[in-house]
Amino acid sequence: MSEHNHTGLDEAASVASNTMQAVRTGKAISAVAKGAVAGGLYGTAIGAALSARTHIGKAVAAALVLLALPLLFILLLPGLAFGSLTDSGASGTSGQPILNDNAAITENMNQAAFAINQILGEGIENVKERIASDFAGTDGDHYEIINPYEGNPINNTNLFISQYCAAKELDFASIALADMEQILRAGLTHLYSFSRTREVRTIPAEEDGADDTTEIWYIYTIRYNGEAYFADTIFALTDKQKELAENYAENLSLFLGDGLFQYAPSTNTITALGNVRFTDGATDVVYFNQLDERYANQPYGTDHIGGYGCGPTSMAIVVSSLTSETVDPVQMARWAYEHGYWCSKSGSYHTLIPGAAQAWGLSVEGCTASEPQRILDALADGKLVVALMTKGHFTKSGHFIVLRGVQDEKILVADPASYRRSQKTWDLSIILNEASRRAGAGGPFWIIGL
Repeated sequence: MSEHNHTGLDEAASVASNTMQAVRTGKAISAVAKGAVAGGLYGTAIGAALSARTHIGKAVAAALVLLALPLLFILLLPGLAFGSLTDSGASGTSGQPILNDNAAITENMNQAAFAINQILGEGIENVKERIASDFAGTDGDHYEIINPYEGNPINNTNLFISQYCAAKELDFASIALADMEQILRAGLTHLYSFSRTREVRTIPAEEDGADDTTEIWYIYTIRYNGEAYFADTIFALTDKQKELAENYAENLSLFLGDGLFQYAPSTNTITALGNVRFTDGATDVVYFNQLDERYANQPYGTDHIGGYGCGPTSMAIVVSSLTSETVDPVQMARWAYEHGYWCSKSGSYHTLIPGAAQAWGLSVEGCTASEPQRILDALADGKLVVALMTKGHFTKSGHFIVLRGVQDEKILVADPASYRRSQKTWDLSIILNEASRRAGAGGPFWIIGL
């Protein structure tokens, strides 16, 4: 494609990728969060940056884009997360952009999350109706439904929002929560699918001498199709739009500190560690590392364990330590994918943690950062605690780790991306302060025991 034929989407995708790199180095976030300029200057800078390559030299264009990165980082999501760039925040302070008001941003995101969860609930009812209709055409006597998502809706809100906005390309004015709701509801039948199996069950006779009877049962299992499927089926995103959506979803996750994007930036593998067991806590812990050359390049859905498999690796540590079964990261990643816990290019849905714990017969309780004593007591009792971390000592985006014990009033961890960090002790305050503020499925801490 010649340079003069590049579209606004091409520019935005390039900017999104560059912004993502800037955010990872900690440069963009602070600029966005503390942006002091609003109004016309924003629009001028953005407009100049997007059209720069057509009208001025590459060097000048690059400079403009870099100056506008914090602005362009936000632009794709004005109507959902940030309102207008010139809107006042929740405080109503005149002239203060919403970018400076965490309360207003959180409120907008909560509204979007509530709307999406409501539609997901409607999707469950829809698939149940389709199951009933399907059963009516069978020879079955009865049917039952297996719903893995009962009480634990599964989705990546940031990715849904980003896919919707990417579908709008640069038509910022049309982006609105009500419009997104309408589109999602129009694709309600695509949110969930189902599979069925046929069983013949023997019913023992209730009276002596009577014959047993048989019944035909159909077992229906509900399956969440995932945001990736929705991007293809409803939003009909191009490859360029998918890339743009993924970049903005990561940026939004970083901005909000919600841990929805779990990615190990290092693609380097490490030499196989062999069989590692930590014995300095109340419970001996079997340790796995997602970057271990035995696991790093193995698949997690269409991703790989080294980059996106901290969730399965953490649960491999937990299951292998608390049960008599050894489950390595490859096996756990396969199980997580088969049971719908993999989220393309984002890591794992938060529901993986309680879902895997329950599947292996372990008890699991959600815990917040405001309950430090529960965490300490659980570790002292020999339980393990999975923690969802955000930007800080353990990650630049989102990352699952395992808290494995207490030593000299400090926390022992099993970090699936770092053997070195797993050998250190940590102040509980660091872990509490850097835990996700918006974790789902009962998090950001999950207390797991026998």
